[in-house]
Amino acid sequence: MNVEELVRQSLREQAGEQPPVDAGFADRVLAVRRRRRTRRIASVAAATAAVVGIAVAVPLLGTGEDDARPAAGLRTDGVQAHPDQSPPRDVIGAGETVLAAHYTSALRVRSEKRGTVERTYWLLDAKTGTYKRDSRWSFVAVAPGLRTAAVLERGLPAHRIGLLDLASGRVERWIPVQHGVGGVAFGHDGSKLVATTYGEDPDLRTREKTDGPDGRPVWQWNSAYGRSSRSGFYVLDVAHGTGPWRAVPPEADIKARQDFAFSRAGDRVYAQYIEGRDGLQQFYSLDGARTAAPAEEKHLRSDVPARLSPDGRLAALGLSKEVDGDPGRSYSSIRDPRTGEEITEVRGAELLAWADGKRLIAWERVTGLDEPYRPRLVLVTLGSDEVVPLSGVREPDKDIQRQNWEPVFARR
Repeated sequence: MNVEELVRQSLREQAGEQPPVDAGFADRVLAVRRRRRTRRIASVAAATAAVVGIAVAVPLLGTGEDDARPAAGLRTDGVQAHPDQSPPRDVIGAGETVLAAHYTSALRVRSEKRGTVERTYWLLDAKTGTYKRDSRWSFVAVAPGLRTAAVLERGLPAHRIGLLDLASGRVERWIPVQHGVGGVAFGHDGSKLVATTYGEDPDLRTREKTDGPDGRPVWQWNSAYGRSSRSGFYVLDVAHGTGPWRAVPPEADIKARQDFAFSRAGDRVYAQYIEGRDGLQQFYSLDGARTAAPAEEKHLRSDVPARLSPDGRLAALGLSKEVDGDPGRSYSSIRDPRTGEEITEVRGAELLAWADGKRLIAWERVTGLDEPYRPRLVLVTLGSDEVVPLSGVREPDKDIQRQNWEPVFARR
């Protein structure tokens, strides 16, 4: 059986063995029906694009308002693309996944030898379909459904977590915490939140003297690898804002910031650790004890954000090969999550999120292999070599203490 047949078989099995629908399925079906009805009624009018855009933009964050203008770039295949924008100004999305926010980061010097890397976020505005700067937050995680974001104020670690209403831009509720929090992440269904706790700012940088390339001493801003102040995590019920804190003993094989995230089932959390190779992951029970990975996640990599497909039957893995050209082409591996066996390869240097059961959003280069790496967001499809540009090209960072824009994805 060749690769194409394996992919076809896998997709047929996905269609025949779908798991129970999640809690938001009915809303999505109604939204699709509204979009189809709108297109039938206004198919020849010059304002068709605006009407269809409204039908898409309103369910996006559930604002319930009818005066939202359309998100430009909507195609008939559900792709919202702006290949001329980097960083994006207008909404980008494909299938069930939307670019909910993006951020840049830069070093803020606090003293001669201390500084912190601070993020600046641009959050998706449902009414306009555009990204708007919100400088209040040091960390943002967007829940599935794109109605709520968990936010941390400036000055980490934070002692309260805000639940931000993305439609109004107001914090609807604060969750106080005794142990300072430096990062947050929602579970797969959005009902739980894992908050990683730290003794000091996980984005702290210290100015240290090291040997330069010519052997002469130079001053550099360094993160505290092997000196992380991570202390544990909270597992919080979002509806009630309550949950226990679990201590995790200090470890020397993690970076200064090493946040926890939920497993797909939400019965464990995991974080990256650094050893002989990248992408290693360590799972913990919700009581804070080290534990084995779930059967369907043991072959995943912590540095490949896409992880499992929506139905859990396919696993997105890392870069498998690159082919030089003008531009070069990158390919990443798609594997059976339980056996680790490769099913096929798909275009893309870094697989970021699944759009649906056969399409993913990825970073892919626009340069040859001997040129500086310049990527853009693209949509790739299993069994196809085609890439659909979603964003403009992200230029290399000129200052090592500044980071160009990074995407934050969430399910519709």
